[in-house]
Amino acid sequence: MSKRKSYMKWSWIIIILFFVLSILDIRFGLLGFLCMLAPMYHALRGRGKVHCSSYCPRGSFLGKFLSKLSFQNTLPKWMRSKIFKHILLFIMMILFSTSLYHAGWDYLNIAFAIFRFMLTSFIVGILIGVFFKPRSWCQICPMGHATGLIRDAIENK
Repeated sequence: MSKRKSYMKWSWIIIILFFVLSILDIRFGLLGFLCMLAPMYHALRGRGKVHCSSYCPRGSFLGKFLSKLSFQNTLPKWMRSKIFKHILLFIMMILFSTSLYHAGWDYLNIAFAIFRFMLTSFIVGILIGVFFKPRSWCQICPMGHATGLIRDAIENK
């Protein structure tokens, strides 16, 4: 089996570009759907959590820029538990669904809802990365957890 190429050294540029473009023109916020769909695409293709380890722009950013700022603490065991990850995934799905519902069919409102959701989770990821290890968010990331659930479902089929 050949080693998969990693884009983690530079993929952080994508998330910065997403935020800058979305601030300049909120319609770019719709590109956030790609950030949410890419991990699902890989998981449904049977690649598991390859997005997390080889492509994720957020993980790339956290790993590259927080190493000097981080307190390097280990994430508490209760935060790494499946129950916590299930709860966090459920909360994030409810919040995102509610935001989209309130956005109605207006694509600008949808773009802003996606942008706001991405920015909030990015800031939370940075805070967790400062107080704990830089990529601690990656251990509890709802998208990573969801792709892991998909991987498990495919393997147990």
